[in-house]
Amino acid sequence: MVQPTPNHFSGLEHLATAIILLDENRRVVYINPGAEIIFAFSATHVTGMFISDVFPDCEILMSAIKNAIQQQSPFREHEFTITTNRHNSFAVTCTATPIDSPKACLILEFQQMDAQLRIAREERMLIQQQANAELLRNLAHEIRNPLGGLRGAAQLLEHELPSPSLREYTQVIIKEADRLQSLMDRLLIPHRAPKYQPTNIHEVLERVRSLLLAETPKTVLIKRDYDLSLPELIGDREKLIQAVLNIARNAVQAMQSNNTTGSQITFRTRAERQVTLARKRYRVAIKLEITDNGPGIPADIRDRIFYPLVSGSEGGSGLGLTLAQTFITQHHGMIECESVPGNTCFTILLPIETTAIKPVFVKNIIKQ
Repeated sequence: MVQPTPNHFSGLEHLATAIILLDENRRVVYINPGAEIIFAFSATHVTGMFISDVFPDCEILMSAIKNAIQQQSPFREHEFTITTNRHNSFAVTCTATPIDSPKACLILEFQQMDAQLRIAREERMLIQQQANAELLRNLAHEIRNPLGGLRGAAQLLEHELPSPSLREYTQVIIKEADRLQSLMDRLLIPHRAPKYQPTNIHEVLERVRSLLLAETPKTVLIKRDYDLSLPELIGDREKLIQAVLNIARNAVQAMQSNNTTGSQITFRTRAERQVTLARKRYRVAIKLEITDNGPGIPADIRDRIFYPLVSGSEGGSGLGLTLAQTFITQHHGMIECESVPGNTCFTILLPIETTAIKPVFVKNIIKQ
C-alpha cells in the first residue's frame, strides 16, 4: 500500500486538535502535527499501523470507530482515558467521522481534556475541602464545651471519692477527655491564620527528612532529588512542614505495616511553568513530588483520602491528609495523588508570585 504524504491532507496541518485518518482496514494513513505533539509520537512511526496497535486495549475508541462506520455518521465519546503503545496515557474527547476520500474513510479528531479535567477536579476538591473544614470546625466547637464540663466534673468527683481504687475510673475519664480535646485542637488548627514569610522549600523538606530519620528505623531510605535553583516562595514554614510530614509519615507507616523490603521515599522538586491554580495563571510554580514504593492506597478509599476521618491504617485518625490539603490550599496550591501497588506519588504544586522570581540560568540538581 502506498502511503500518502501530508500534502494529500495539507488543510489538516494547521489544526490545533489532533487528527488521525484511517483507511478501510483501520490503518493509519495520516496524522497531523497536533496529534504528534499531543500523543508524543511521530507520523513516520505510526503511519501504516492498525489503530488498535497505536492505542492498544482501548475499547471505547474501537467502539466509537465501529459505530461511526456502521451508522455512517459522526460518533463522539466524551472524556475517556487513552493509552498509546508507548504507555503514555491521556484524557481525551474523540469524534469519529466517516469521510469520502480515495485515501481515507474515517477521520478521528481528539481534544485533550487533561487540563480541563484537572481544573474541574481542583474546583471540586476545593469546594469539598471548604465544606469539610466548616463541618469540622462546627463539630469541634460543639464537642469542646461539654467535653470541658465532663473533665471538670471528673476532677471534682475524684476529690470526693473516699477510695483511691475508685479514682482509677475518674482518671480514665480525664485521660479520654484530654485525648478528645487534643483531637478537637487538631481539627481547629487549619483555621489559625498562616504566618506568611519567605520560605525555602528545601529547608522544609530537610526538616521533614530529619524528623523522619529520627522516627523511622534505618530500613527506610529517604532520597533527595532537588532543583536548588528554585526561588523562595511566600508561605507558612510550619504549616508546609506539617503538610509534607503528614504525607511522608503515612508512607512510612504503610511500608512498616506491610513489611515492605527496600522501603524508600523520594523527595523531588522541580519548576513547573505556566500553571493554572484556582483559575489563576502563574508563570512559575514549585512542583514537589513525594514518592514511595509501599503497598499503595487501598482502592476503596483512593478517591476519598483527603476526606476527614478516612484512614487506610488501623487506628489512624484520618486527619493527616485532610490537614495537608488544607495547608496547601491556604498557599493557593494544589495536591494530587496517584497510587498503584509499589508506587504512590503525591504531587504538590505551590505557586511563586512573579515578584519573587529571580532569573536563573543554570540548574544545580542535587541527587542523593
